[in-house]
Amino acid sequence: MRRRHTLTAAFVMALALGAGPGACGGKPPADDYRVERERMLAAVDADCARLPDVIGRPRLSERVRQAMLAVPRHEFVPPDLRGSAYVNNALPIGHGQTISQPTIVALMTELMQVGPGDTVLEVGTGSGYQAAVLCEVVGGGSARGHVHTIEIVGALAKSAKEKLARLGYANVTVYEGDGYAGVPAHAPYDAVMVTAAPEKVPQALLDQLKPGGRLVLPVGPVHGVQELVVVEKAEDGSVKSREVLPVRFVPMVGE
Repeated sequence: MRRRHTLTAAFVMALALGAGPGACGGKPPADDYRVERERMLAAVDADCARLPDVIGRPRLSERVRQAMLAVPRHEFVPPDLRGSAYVNNALPIGHGQTISQPTIVALMTELMQVGPGDTVLEVGTGSGYQAAVLCEVVGGGSARGHVHTIEIVGALAKSAKEKLARLGYANVTVYEGDGYAGVPAHAPYDAVMVTAAPEKVPQALLDQLKPGGRLVLPVGPVHGVQELVVVEKAEDGSVKSREVLPVRFVPMVGE
């Protein structure tokens, strides 16, 4: 699964451009980066404050904000880019892929509307950073949620698995495989996130979503306008979707 995105020009113009131990991670972020994490969150907050109609509130929820503060993003970028780890930009991670822009990570996490004890699926592990953020949101206390994340690029899946284990993220499982198929063995999920753009919503991922759950993903053609879409599954199994933001992601590959 390839993931790299750039926001549309209209969205870029519209944006005008101290954390303790994480709830899910076994180790706190390095103190050397505390100020940088806080600056990153301030930039994310400023972006999201311009999108109250998208996130449904004036600012990000505190749980998502604390997750963004807790995860040591510098651990998920190549060593030579650690000095830029907390800049609010996407960064290359090898294999032609990137670690997503923090604003996008926070926004998509917020739109999932998950909390402690939930079980979620991420399609497109990449560096493992988004999975760590999700782990912080669904973990904590006695209600230990779980993140299942699948990656089609074998080297990235292996690296993310090792990195998440080293950082103590015990409540996340990494799989190598085709994200179009999801991970049916652990379905249904409270929410599903996809970090690359299919041309239409994959039916297998809808089938693996719990009634009452949400699927958040970019949808659209490779060379055309894509939209960040929220799909909600009702208790009777019916679905409704809404487009919330124009975006640009690489195509979802597999199937």
